[in-house]
Amino acid sequence: MENVKVSSELFEELINIRRHLHQYPELSFAEYETSNYIRSILEAWDISYQQVGETGLIVDIVGEKGNGAHIGIRADIDALPIHENTGLPFCSKNEGVMHACGHDGHTTILLGTVYMLNRFKEQFAGRVRCIFQPGEEADGAAEQMIKQGVLDNPKVNEMLALHLWPHIPFGTIGVKDGAITASCDQFKIKIKGKSGHSARPHQAIDAIAISTHVIQALSHLVVKENNPIDPIIIHIGKISGGVASNVVADEVVMEGTLRSLVKDNRIRVKERMIQLVQNLVESYGGKADVMYADGHPAVINDEKVTKVVEETVKELYGDEALVRLKEPSMGGDDFGAFAERVPSTYFRLGIKKENELCYDLHHPQFQFDERIIAIGIEVFTLSVLKRLEEEGK
Repeated sequence: MENVKVSSELFEELINIRRHLHQYPELSFAEYETSNYIRSILEAWDISYQQVGETGLIVDIVGEKGNGAHIGIRADIDALPIHENTGLPFCSKNEGVMHACGHDGHTTILLGTVYMLNRFKEQFAGRVRCIFQPGEEADGAAEQMIKQGVLDNPKVNEMLALHLWPHIPFGTIGVKDGAITASCDQFKIKIKGKSGHSARPHQAIDAIAISTHVIQALSHLVVKENNPIDPIIIHIGKISGGVASNVVADEVVMEGTLRSLVKDNRIRVKERMIQLVQNLVESYGGKADVMYADGHPAVINDEKVTKVVEETVKELYGDEALVRLKEPSMGGDDFGAFAERVPSTYFRLGIKKENELCYDLHHPQFQFDERIIAIGIEVFTLSVLKRLEEEGK
């Protein structure tokens, strides 16, 4: 197997790329300059690409030893509406927008992987499709790219993705078979009552009072109607209603998310939640409108593809670098849309350094040691080369 170690010259170039991306973050589906910058790097490397949608890009590295497997790698390129507070000399110049989830790192890692695989293309058969995906922080972005054909022509056989992870030691790689992230659906519940004077509540229908029963019922649904070994989270994150302290509120709006690891459970709880809310509100004399938006599915890792990453990590860095994650995250990632179509694996790249404070994802002080970029590139590159070699035998 070829030497996939990142050279010092390439690493220095990649650090400059990452810092540029970090300084100019853009929100979901508005990554125009980010996409332009990625194209400029690819053009400087004389590597061809295709635009998908307004800001998405794909790069096909075609092996010169003939036909073979077709493997995809995805990186997300969007940022978050967060005001950066890291104090870094290359902190965000776009007010109120920040790469607080490490997508600048993911994008840089995939660019480095493109560079490495392009260098090896004379030595493998098959094809690698590198997908620079917009809008991961918004719903539907991966699904849109799939509908735009990124898994076809020719058909992608397997997929890989990674995420920086502040919950395992720096330089380790976290892997897990089966579910590794949850599905994430969004809902809005509008409770309609009848306004009136607070001195005469019997002449009104109090939407606020009804909403408290709805919240309790949703908690009951999670705790008492769901198998506890298949976790479900129903979270109300926003609630509004009422106009004055002495007026009975005639309307309350609640917004939240439903998260699950099991597809059948997700469907069942969704249906039960809608039924429960409508029946409960009606029992108190009100009416309920439940607007439910299916989000991205859970990321379910394929055992065979995950095993290749495990073997790659041990070959590159030894057994001690491999962390077998004991439990999934109830956070979400729309990579689940890819994993639902083709065998895939999504692994964690540890950034937690000993005796140093490590901020979580989506925190205004989130940052990472850039040496992790080379590790991500090496794991991607060798994993892909190993799979192409295996499929070519």
